[in-house]
Amino acid sequence: MIEWPRDAELWPTVPAPPPYPPPMTATRDVLLTCPLDCPDACRLKITIERQPDGSEKAVKLTGDPAHPYTRGFACAKTVHYPARQNHPERPLYPLRRVNPKTDPEPQWERVTWDEALDDIAGRLRQLIAERGPQSILPYHYAGNMGLLEGSHVHALWRALGAAELEETICASAGTAAWEVGYGTRLAVDPLDVPHARLIVLWGINSLSTHSHLTPQITAARKNGARVVCVDPYRNRTAAFADEHLKIRPGTDAALALGVMRELFVNGWTDAEYLAQATEGVDDLRAAAEEWSPQRTAEVTGLTADEVRDFARLIGTTRPTYIRVGYGMTRYENGATALRAVTLLPALTGDWRYRGGGCVMSTSGTFKLNRRRLGAAHVTRPEAPRVNMNELANALDPAVGFGALFVYNCNPAVVSPDSGRVRAGMRRDDLLVVVLEQAMTESARLADYVLPATTFMESPDLYTSYGHFWLGYNPAELTPPGECRPNSWVFAELARRLGVEEPSVYWTADDLMAELLDTDHPFLDGLTPERLKAEGTVRLNVPDGFLPYAYGAETPSGKVQLAPAPRFVPVQAELNADFPLRLLTPPAHHFLNSTYGNLGNLNRAEGGEPQVLLCPADAAASGVQDGEYARLTSEQGEVRRRVKVTDAAQPGVAVVEGTWWGLTAPDGRSINELTAQTLTDLGGGSTFHNTRIRVSPA
Repeated sequence: MIEWPRDAELWPTVPAPPPYPPPMTATRDVLLTCPLDCPDACRLKITIERQPDGSEKAVKLTGDPAHPYTRGFACAKTVHYPARQNHPERPLYPLRRVNPKTDPEPQWERVTWDEALDDIAGRLRQLIAERGPQSILPYHYAGNMGLLEGSHVHALWRALGAAELEETICASAGTAAWEVGYGTRLAVDPLDVPHARLIVLWGINSLSTHSHLTPQITAARKNGARVVCVDPYRNRTAAFADEHLKIRPGTDAALALGVMRELFVNGWTDAEYLAQATEGVDDLRAAAEEWSPQRTAEVTGLTADEVRDFARLIGTTRPTYIRVGYGMTRYENGATALRAVTLLPALTGDWRYRGGGCVMSTSGTFKLNRRRLGAAHVTRPEAPRVNMNELANALDPAVGFGALFVYNCNPAVVSPDSGRVRAGMRRDDLLVVVLEQAMTESARLADYVLPATTFMESPDLYTSYGHFWLGYNPAELTPPGECRPNSWVFAELARRLGVEEPSVYWTADDLMAELLDTDHPFLDGLTPERLKAEGTVRLNVPDGFLPYAYGAETPSGKVQLAPAPRFVPVQAELNADFPLRLLTPPAHHFLNSTYGNLGNLNRAEGGEPQVLLCPADAAASGVQDGEYARLTSEQGEVRRRVKVTDAAQPGVAVVEGTWWGLTAPDGRSINELTAQTLTDLGGGSTFHNTRIRVSPA
């Protein structure tokens, strides 16, 4: 394992070439946890090969065959991580821009770490003196899910008093909705899914975004389970399911309320569970009463018989397992929609059956001591807060930010209203520093690109939001060139800025000791020594864990059914000018924008982003299969190739995947079209809220 020196001058120089003849090539296999934003947090088996010059590189990746959840396979994208790791365009040295950010092509000069950090620190000192630390905006998300390199590195900004970024682009609406009903995000053990007899995959393309749930679903199906997918278009999961309910976008709450009415009317509720473990059932019954099968069908686009049959399945099948995704939260009414769906197993009492209930995230089972994670204990109440979905607004010069630090994220591609985001990043008066492993579009807009390590090159800890295993990664590879971890970069900046807060300088070992300093029974016996020795350790969650069988971790100790969720239509209604709803769900071969620079994965997704239209909408828009079309929203315009297919329903346009704009025919991200509108709870993103028109290019 590599120990990370904290001072730049202690780093070893590049080794001299080996004497002739070079040593024989040899390989070794290592086990590491995947750091990417996916519920599976796979335990990976990586083959590392020694090169003739004595260096090592990752050459092959698959799943750890001994891990009970990963079970020997990695997803269709991460098997290609070595190509990303060794990409010829990976930044390996600090780079400083030498031409204006408004120029279409960036020009760089290589500088030393001392030159880069001294200049950046000097500009920050001046900015702090003139405008205060609140004029610094860190921008980050889940490009690295490590508790050190992804979470704790925020400590520098809190110690300085910089702006607080609200990480809301993905999960915040769902989290807020879950907390209203259940409090902590607990979940059914994923290894108990084979006990279920009905599996509902609602708003989640699990075959693409949660692939290690598939063996559990397959096992349940072999045991007699039926699989139903609820989703607005036919994706891989919908094709895999026994039944696909092609719901109209943004109407999930209406369908859930319609199912609830049938449960109450037909006596399919669990009276004992409702009396003992819930509060507010009368309020929920009254809210559901008005949602007859006919009305539900009119709103959702399903038939009344489909509504009745779906309700009968849920009402009469024990156990029923519902896996919800964040797709249904990407609307103005998204949090309410998810809350309505998640309350279904409280009515049926499925929480008392092994393999029954509803799952959004397992995050709440990791009862770590997070009191000082990311220096949360020094958070300043007066620090300005920025919702990350509103970055375009935040980068307006009038707001006053003078420095933007981007890490573990690619806002030029993934942020709503990305055209305005890129315009803001091009400001001459804004210092833009990007820590990256790839030359993303955000990196191309930076004043400084600082080369970051990957998960193979720096130690870290990893939780999961899809299973119960805590992971530890040692550094198995020496970083190429002069790549450094985020934690090292920020510690070096902190020294130059005179930051005294001790937690800013913690190592992975320091952080691990802090996080595991807890007496919660889920972590009983899980010491730093054991975690480092075993690499991955299952939490002490009881066998047959029933998280909400007797109530919930809410103030009342019960599942809260009131205030009852109510369906509110999306305010951005379709009209003659914008007759189509745009959906931008994940692609099978991408994970957000992480793999956007791999040509083979781009080719696997069709070579370029495409817009899926049903035949009627294509004809009405005057476009044909294979042609380019202009997609226009209230925010912007892009050009995409048309694919005519009945996978899309009338009134809906689908563009799968967060493609880099560099791979699009017009060089623009699909988020040129999306708005900064926020969800009803949690301040979440509303990417599927977008209304557009399509016309010939």
